[in-house]
Amino acid sequence: MIWGPVTEVIIGDGESFEAALRRFNKKIQQAGILAEARRREFYERPAAKRKRKEAKRRKR
Repeated sequence: MIWGPVTEVIIGDGESFEAALRRFNKKIQQAGILAEARRREFYERPAAKRKRKEAKRRKR
């Protein structure tokens, strides 16, 4: 399995854990890691994958 770049947040002096967690969540969202994990959570049949991609293409 190929792993991408690791997302990390360095907590600054005087920064609260909650603020660092918000920054981390924002980075995860921007990188699309969470969406990718949700997409890979369950096996998707090849036919269903083609159907989803076709619907996405038509939506544009």
